[in-house]
Amino acid sequence: MRSKPFPPGVPSTGMENQMTLKIDLYWSFRSPYSYIVLPRILALVRDHDVEVALRIVHPAAIRNPSYFDHMDPLARPYFFKDTARAAAFQGLAFRRPVPDPIVQDPINLALATEHPLAQRLGRLGIAAVEAGKGLAFASEVADLLWSGAVDNWHEGTHLARAAARARLDLADLDRTVDRHSDRLDAALAENDVALRKAGHWGVPTMVFGDEVFFGQDRFDLLAWRLRHNGLAPRNR
Repeated sequence: MRSKPFPPGVPSTGMENQMTLKIDLYWSFRSPYSYIVLPRILALVRDHDVEVALRIVHPAAIRNPSYFDHMDPLARPYFFKDTARAAAFQGLAFRRPVPDPIVQDPINLALATEHPLAQRLGRLGIAAVEAGKGLAFASEVADLLWSGAVDNWHEGTHLARAAARARLDLADLDRTVDRHSDRLDAALAENDVALRKAGHWGVPTMVFGDEVFFGQDRFDLLAWRLRHNGLAPRNR
């Protein structure tokens, strides 16, 4: 069962000539909720006059590793159950990535000092955004990681084929990463600062105007707000 992307019963504002609505989407490859919300974001952009600025951030394990130091022991079991349930509700295939982009002990949650897979994904994501294909690349790679269709997503041609489906060349993206890693890392850090400045710290977070909508379960509330601000169908 999929939730309806746009809740009924929202009155028209009469703002038929409203300019294109703009949203910032703060998003991470390692976040299952980011994966779960993305099909609805893509449908929103496809069907309505909306621009989404994808602002990729590194996972919390890189941005704020102290988050795991005092986590309640009940949090992680609930998180695993809820992410699987939320994906099923949206009709999405779901399994945690194999391997996890973050190197972390599953028992005591201790983190490694380096996370090369997550770092590469973040840099590739920023490079894809710069190439004008950020949402498409994020969608294809998120599906690669989270759908359970493949193991060892980082090996062989899995990433290259995902990039190709987004109309990108992985070799070109990797060259950008090799030549401009410092700039890409700075962009990731800037997105984290901007997320906090907007009023939150987690992902996925959607920002419309001065309002923050945190979590995949706030998408319907975002759609409601957009309709009150003249959300219009996209001209075909």
